[in-house]
Amino acid sequence: MTWASALKKTARAGLTIERVTLEPLVAVRGACGVAVVVGLMLAFGSPALAVSSAFGAFASGLATFQRSWRPRPLLALAVAGVLGLSTFLGYLAAAHLALFVALLAVWTLLSGMAWAVGPVSGFVATQTIAVMLVTVTLPTSVAGAAEHAALILVGGLVQAALIVVFPIRPWGRQRDALADALAAEADYARRLRHDPVAHFDPQPLMQARSAAELTPRQARSRPRQLAGARGVAERIRPVLASLADPVVGAPPEGPGRDRARELLGAAADVLDAVARAIRRGRPVRVTPEVMATLEVPESGPRLDGAARRSALRLMALLADVVEAGDEPLRATRPTAGAERRHLLRPTVAGLVPVAWRALRREARWSSPVGRHAVRVTTVACVGYLLGTALPLGHGYWAPMTSVMVMRPDFAQTYQRGVARFVGTLVGVWAGAGIMALTHPGPPVCAALAVTSVGLLYLLMRTGYIVVSACIGAYIVFLLGIAGEGWSQTVQARLALTLLGGVLALAAYALWPSWETPRLRDRLADWLRTNGDYALAVLDAHARPENRKRRVREALLDARAARLDWEEAAARAQQEPVRHRGISRAAERAAESALATLGRAAMLMEAHLPGPDAEPDPGAGEFAAALRAALPDAVTAVRERRRPDWSGPHAALAAWVARVGDEGVAVRGSELMVEALDELAEALAPGQRGRNRAARR
Repeated sequence: MTWASALKKTARAGLTIERVTLEPLVAVRGACGVAVVVGLMLAFGSPALAVSSAFGAFASGLATFQRSWRPRPLLALAVAGVLGLSTFLGYLAAAHLALFVALLAVWTLLSGMAWAVGPVSGFVATQTIAVMLVTVTLPTSVAGAAEHAALILVGGLVQAALIVVFPIRPWGRQRDALADALAAEADYARRLRHDPVAHFDPQPLMQARSAAELTPRQARSRPRQLAGARGVAERIRPVLASLADPVVGAPPEGPGRDRARELLGAAADVLDAVARAIRRGRPVRVTPEVMATLEVPESGPRLDGAARRSALRLMALLADVVEAGDEPLRATRPTAGAERRHLLRPTVAGLVPVAWRALRREARWSSPVGRHAVRVTTVACVGYLLGTALPLGHGYWAPMTSVMVMRPDFAQTYQRGVARFVGTLVGVWAGAGIMALTHPGPPVCAALAVTSVGLLYLLMRTGYIVVSACIGAYIVFLLGIAGEGWSQTVQARLALTLLGGVLALAAYALWPSWETPRLRDRLADWLRTNGDYALAVLDAHARPENRKRRVREALLDARAARLDWEEAAARAQQEPVRHRGISRAAERAAESALATLGRAAMLMEAHLPGPDAEPDPGAGEFAAALRAALPDAVTAVRERRRPDWSGPHAALAAWVARVGDEGVAVRGSELMVEALDELAEALAPGQRGRNRAARR
């Protein structure tokens, strides 16, 4: 993609306003938190204190809208604490330019590295820089700095208290994540009726698993309705695929295929019913006709062999998921033994070593997060010095824009840069126009600021351009409380916004972190984890003693690698660089081959033998050959060589010669070899040229 095309595409994406489901009650609650602290400070304090406390309540409320599974009061308190510390240090250093720039560099570098911990941590750290740059412009003493920092903390306490006192949909995010996973499986079942080899995006299941991770404190109050359905849903997915597959499941045509379609349709209806019940916190309602379909018929079309086993297992699992989703909705205190059954989420103190390991892992020049931290630090310091040197005033606006815009990848940075400027233009002009027409006093400015915050919270997910417009108006009204005239705001801030955006975009263009050159590494990681998943399933067939835990762990690793690949490929498609080592056509073909490899392993997972079953030596020999070939194949993908799968081919041929091509394990292994051959063809050196010649 050329630079012109990339800039056009990112600009269009940045200016897009999406239709989303709004949460008006949550937005009103967050705006009330800002209103409470601003009103109290105006009544019993000063306008400057009202501005500081408002920033604390605003940023704390903003953090509670992020996609985090932590309790919202905890997020509000954490953000307020970090903001209070950064603001206090900023006040101490604000009087000395060199000292403040040094503090800004250190704090921005740390905030940039916070993206290694996760997107919520990166967002919160970015907020601390933005708020520090604004609040330190309000003059005060050291004692006043401590007072301002304490008031920022009070703003977070107010937001946390409002969340506790006025809960709105407790456990709502966890409910939505689990319901989305069940609805995705329902959609998958319906697609399998018409496309027996349809692919399934595992991201909803991954989100549901993340939502199910709990601290011991959360485990004591989680509704029982959220406790068991996810585990059953995980087991349903491979059974759906194995029932629909024409190789190991129902026959391609005839009465057996019709019966499989009936079961898949009924499964979709049941999963949708459970999803609705969990999302709304109500009992499960399934029609009698659907339940009748999920019974073994006394007459009519029947399924045989592996398809029959899949059908019976599907019926049992659907009964389990209905029972799990239909349990009492009251919170219960589990027994001591039950407390250990939930997925463990580290406590706040337990996050410290996790964050430290993440920071050490990303503290290198080749890391996108490390490069982002250095890049944003340089831009923030340069922007602050330029903004201070220019005779415009409000010099902090340029570095604040840069910090809010910059992200570790190209697309988000450029999208947010365009959206930030246009949104700020609209918001600042709208705020300044209202100020010019009405000449409001501090109480009216406070009311207008709270209204802007409420609109921001309500429309946050519609697009960054809307967010920028609301923030621009909010800051105009908020600083109007402290007595800054609107005429001092508009032109200077628009010019500095443009300066900050240009610095951010130029920095990424001059020192980028392209995802395209790393695509082969991402693909190799996916091949390695998918191969480990296939090996775990094959080993379970070869030695049927209980190996389900290993299969489960390998599946989770494969899902994570697939998600990394999909995110990397999506970012690479928007970058203005040519392919380096893998073309778009080869990328798509390799992605399809690895998805097929994972699907073949999933089909075999649906028919894992019991612990007392007879071992399958053929599966063991094929697994040994695949295990021997996998490391060199992973290296070949990284080094642009054609992977060699001759060993697995020979083992499979010997296996088929002994036992024939009947049985789930043999057929699944044949699908694996076909997928591996497709991968080798997709990544073969010079394959792109041969494909062009063939088309001619």
